[in-house]
Amino acid sequence: MTNTPHILHDGHVLAAIDTSVYTESVCHHAAWAAGRLGAPLEFVHVIDPVERAAPIDLSGSLGLGEQESLLSELSALDEKRATLSQQRGRLLLQQARQLAAGGGAEDIDVRLRHGGLVDTLIEFEDDARLFVVGKRGEHADFAKGHLGREVERLMREAHRPLLVASREFRPVRRVLVAFDGSETTRKCVQMVAASPLFRGLEIHVLTVGDGEGSRGLDWASGVLAAAGFTPVASIVPGDPEEAIAAHVREQRVDLLVMGAYGHSRIRRLIVGSTTTAMLRNCLVPVLLLR
Repeated sequence: MTNTPHILHDGHVLAAIDTSVYTESVCHHAAWAAGRLGAPLEFVHVIDPVERAAPIDLSGSLGLGEQESLLSELSALDEKRATLSQQRGRLLLQQARQLAAGGGAEDIDVRLRHGGLVDTLIEFEDDARLFVVGKRGEHADFAKGHLGREVERLMREAHRPLLVASREFRPVRRVLVAFDGSETTRKCVQMVAASPLFRGLEIHVLTVGDGEGSRGLDWASGVLAAAGFTPVASIVPGDPEEAIAAHVREQRVDLLVMGAYGHSRIRRLIVGSTTTAMLRNCLVPVLLLR
């Protein structure tokens, strides 16, 4: 394997699950990644602090005894909610372990935490090799096609590669690398060439426009060829978001690889509102590399 400084060779695959419809897909994608990397797999479910109702002004409306009784009932209800959340979390983790084991994963651990999702994942980042999350969390607005707020925040704050799972899992055979010639996307090419995650897969490299990306496309193909791949390199005109999405559909791509930060027009796919649009509309998983 190529000795590439950008590649992490240890650490576990850390997958975040919740009650959304993406959870089963996250489990399968995480098991797939852990198996190809030869890495341990850990599932984490984070319970957000219970959102309490707005304070109720009881002055003058209830007698003292009635106030105490009501407050006692509210406190008992909060405790019941907390207990049910923990039970649900344990069940989710148990199901995730079973799904991953069925997908061939062997070294599987689970963790139940309280707090915020992004803060929890960042806390565990030093021991993680790859994050896996769903495109939308349990509180996302599916009718409007919104990404979960936590997913968008994690995209910007995490320093580890981030695999954003699509709604359904399918075997990954064909991979598309979006390349614009920037330092970041050159690192992406090197990481794809060096990582066991991609070994034996069909690799496509796509540049949109005729700028620095087109001038570096021969370099990208050479790096991948030297690693044993037979890359399919393409240059297409148009808007990056539309051109990449069309290439994914036409070439039946199973996984899209992009740099988390880039330059020129590709940068707008990762930083800003276009990132959200790309991830929201793309029907395949997206791997963001740094």
